[in-house]
Amino acid sequence: MSKTSAETVVENNQTGNQFPAVSDDNRVALAEQEKREQWKLLSLTFPALVVIALVILIPVGWLFYLSFIGKAGGFSLENYQKMIEYKSYARTFTTTFQVSFLTTLICILLGYPLAYFLAQLPGRWVGFFMLAVLLPFWTSLLVRTYAWLVLLQRKGIINDFAINMGLWESPIKLVHNMTGTLIGMAHIMLPFLVLPLYNAMKKIDRDMMHAASNLGASPARAFWTVYMPLSLPGMVAGSLIVFVLCLGFYVTPAVLGGGRVIMVSTQITAILENQFNWGAASALGVVLLIATLLVLFIAGRVLKLDAALFGKS
Repeated sequence: MSKTSAETVVENNQTGNQFPAVSDDNRVALAEQEKREQWKLLSLTFPALVVIALVILIPVGWLFYLSFIGKAGGFSLENYQKMIEYKSYARTFTTTFQVSFLTTLICILLGYPLAYFLAQLPGRWVGFFMLAVLLPFWTSLLVRTYAWLVLLQRKGIINDFAINMGLWESPIKLVHNMTGTLIGMAHIMLPFLVLPLYNAMKKIDRDMMHAASNLGASPARAFWTVYMPLSLPGMVAGSLIVFVLCLGFYVTPAVLGGGRVIMVSTQITAILENQFNWGAASALGVVLLIATLLVLFIAGRVLKLDAALFGKS
């Protein structure tokens, strides 16, 4: 037999509880109300979910579908079999990952000192130098790539300057090869590493370096044992962003590589232009997408991306 509210209040007063107990009916009502509120909040995301479905899920699903369509127009695995049989596909993927890795490494070597320099500047100077870092974002990617083509060609400014300074006697080939591709891609990708790395460095308390010095550590040892580990999350996040973006790069390798640096994106374009084979091009795109997701999964397991990207322990 259920108790009345007055009896519940009396019992609670006798036990020293000044608040009326919540009955089972009230708990059920509150739980249902909470669920309704959650569904209402979730319904607010419905337009965004529709946009995601239209922009991402449906095109990717269509890509998967086309990859299983053979030349005869029926379901076939021939597009994936070709990637196993022909060594050119393996070389293309090897080149893609090699260029992405080397570009990421160059960005780390150039970006870490730059981010450290920005983090040590007083507030009134940071905006000016940060503007120099962000300035390339305001210029078209194609324009920046062709600017490097002009600078790096045999009769370009860099070769002329080096010859006049006596650094080398005759023009050297800096473009239409791996060297030019890496230079252009590193320049374009550098801000993507500097920004998250700078953000991580600004969060480091400088008193920790002073404490290390007070305990007898030299400046170099304090940097490597205190500062560097604390800045690693930003470097990991920036490196991952650069690496993943490089996997799908097209314009810079196509222009500065001169057809000699074949990445997956340029291979897809060549297949569509020469063979008009949507199935083979889609299969390449699917494999690249799976490889990218695999890289993110491994990085999440090994490098603990939650800590690197969101500061979670």
